[in-house]
Amino acid sequence: MTKLEKFFMRIGMEPDTEIEFTTEFLGRVQTNSVLHIAYENLDILDHKPIILTPDAMYEKIVLRGRGGYCFELNGFLTAMLRVMGFTVTERFARYLRGESEVPMRRHRVCVVTLEDGDYMLDIGVGQIAPRLPLKIEEGLIQEQNGETYKFLRDAEHGWVLWDMYHGDWREYICFTDDKAIDVDFVQPSFFCEAHPDSVFNKEPMIAIKTEDGRRTIDGRVYKEFIGEKLVCIEEDISDARMADLLENAFKLTPNP
Repeated sequence: MTKLEKFFMRIGMEPDTEIEFTTEFLGRVQTNSVLHIAYENLDILDHKPIILTPDAMYEKIVLRGRGGYCFELNGFLTAMLRVMGFTVTERFARYLRGESEVPMRRHRVCVVTLEDGDYMLDIGVGQIAPRLPLKIEEGLIQEQNGETYKFLRDAEHGWVLWDMYHGDWREYICFTDDKAIDVDFVQPSFFCEAHPDSVFNKEPMIAIKTEDGRRTIDGRVYKEFIGEKLVCIEEDISDARMADLLENAFKLTPNP
């Protein structure tokens, strides 16, 4: 079985899926990826180095049934889309949601070029996030899964993606037109792994999308959401419950 066939099986698609160079096909890949691959930081917590080569990410996510965070998940998606024959570049982005000041660049996104323009794909966010490609076009209102997005241009920050939240627009992420390469993400990923100010090396941060919402673990608190509505919460989960959730709710195997 080829690497691509194993990838399709990992995200719940048929191994002989026919590749189509359309937004609809990209949407299937993106949606299936976030429904089957968890956002998680378990290797960071276990002090296992994050290796961002395509082979290492494939081995972790496909062969070992694990997840990762944005540097891994979107790097992995980029590599697989290139195997399929898509024209893909990457951007080094700032994550703006919830920030009061301009943050450092520590987010990675894919940009796929189709005949009708460029589309952003991102499977590396544990919170509410697009599940379908977003066309990079200024002012275009794009609705999906009950969420609303738009890109605006900014003289300093380039493309700024906004999302609608409780009736108001808020900044989500931003990136310039400068194309990034794999090595650009090594240093910020190491910051997230090792720096004392990083939020990624303190406690479990795990999430996966569901058909109508998402599941999360923050520290020892498990939550289930339908849309934005919290429908289940478990606090102070035990090690045994954590292991059960990782396997059954988040579709991954914990570190040995």
